[in-house]
Amino acid sequence: MGKYLVMIYDNEAKWAEAGPPAEEANHLRHQEFVQANGAALRGGAQLGGSDSATSIRSDGNGGFVVTDGTFVETKEVMGGYYIIEAGDLDEALAIAKQVPSPMGGVEVRPIIN
Repeated sequence: MGKYLVMIYDNEAKWAEAGPPAEEANHLRHQEFVQANGAALRGGAQLGGSDSATSIRSDGNGGFVVTDGTFVETKEVMGGYYIIEAGDLDEALAIAKQVPSPMGGVEVRPIIN
């Protein structure tokens, strides 16, 4: 069994336009996903908005540059994640296809121990 990180990317502008009813409906879909896939889940969480992000980069001289915001400007930002355990990538993808992501998509990567 391997562990996989399922990163959920969303378009924050679309969520803002859709408003609270869409957010509440999506929250229910995530609860249903967790109930249906609880045996494979090892963790997960919703993240704060991209406006709450802080990025840290090396300055190339042994120090760091700390800036408000995400690393890159993009329409879709990481809004949450699940850690799942699956027998192989195909099984991980089958589970990840069930993750609610109506305003974006998901990315699956193996976790290297």
